[in-house]
Amino acid sequence: MAADRAVDTRVRVGSVELAHAVMTAAGTSGHGAELARYCDLSGLGAVVVKSLSVMPWPGNPAPRLHPLPDGMINSVGLQGPGVAGWFDEFFPELVTSRCRVVISLWGRSLDEYRQAALAVADGLRRAGRAADGVVAVEVNLSCPNLEGRRGIFAHDAELSAAVIDASVAAMSGATRPVWAKLSPNTDRLVEIAGAVRGAGAEAVTLVNTVLGLVLDPETGRAVLGNGGGGVSGRIIHPVAQRAVFDVASAHPDLPIVGVGGVSSAAEAVALLQAGASAVQVGTATFADPRAPATVARDLVTWAAAHGITRLSDLTGVAHRGGIHPLPPAQG
Repeated sequence: MAADRAVDTRVRVGSVELAHAVMTAAGTSGHGAELARYCDLSGLGAVVVKSLSVMPWPGNPAPRLHPLPDGMINSVGLQGPGVAGWFDEFFPELVTSRCRVVISLWGRSLDEYRQAALAVADGLRRAGRAADGVVAVEVNLSCPNLEGRRGIFAHDAELSAAVIDASVAAMSGATRPVWAKLSPNTDRLVEIAGAVRGAGAEAVTLVNTVLGLVLDPETGRAVLGNGGGGVSGRIIHPVAQRAVFDVASAHPDLPIVGVGGVSSAAEAVALLQAGASAVQVGTATFADPRAPATVARDLVTWAAAHGITRLSDLTGVAHRGGIHPLPPAQG
């Protein structure tokens, strides 16, 4: 335990300093402090809340989740109370938990994104000092459950840039940085990451779920009520590593938050080494609500055993030729 305490867990994502490199991921830990009964949320880098729209939204028809080997497929459809409802119902318990908060936003149109960001800025102003723990706004450009309606914003560089530009402008009075959450379901990811950075995104979150479809062989019908959905969990971890590595290679000055299949310290390390400054734990939380805290603890133990005194030193190791040789593990 003495070795664990010697590891500096602080990391920076652009202008934001986090006390730890491990956060929760949007959509997997609830709207508020639901996980507080399982772990100390203040010990995580941040809690990223389930994506919010400007209006309440019912989500997709059931069934919404289906297990897969090493993951799951979901089509929850962004159910939520809307920004104003979230500030009234869920924000107070997050304040009580003393955790850092990242608010995730979504919309079906450019104007809905703008209105959601304006609603967040207004909510933060109304909250005053109580909102000091809100450190960033993550704009979800990539939910695949919108496919077939207006498409996915994160598949188009110009549309993505327009949404970020509008969100940054709407948040200008609230002094919170904007992060862009991008989709792996495009061969233009590197270009889109550059476009959102140019539009004012301070960081990018990589990646959201991978588009998928599961049929029931007995019926020939989709197992999810909405048809297709997003695949997540360990099964997509190599996709997330590749996305983080490619974007970090092309945009070495762009902070990255890595997400996708992190359920252990080793997977967190891999995303950090690929170029992420911090990581998010998502689907693993469905199997074990203590997963974010467990990964956070085990990451510190891993670093101490490998002679690493700062978690931030892991960022981009793969771009520097890796660790040769690794220091011997202790104990």
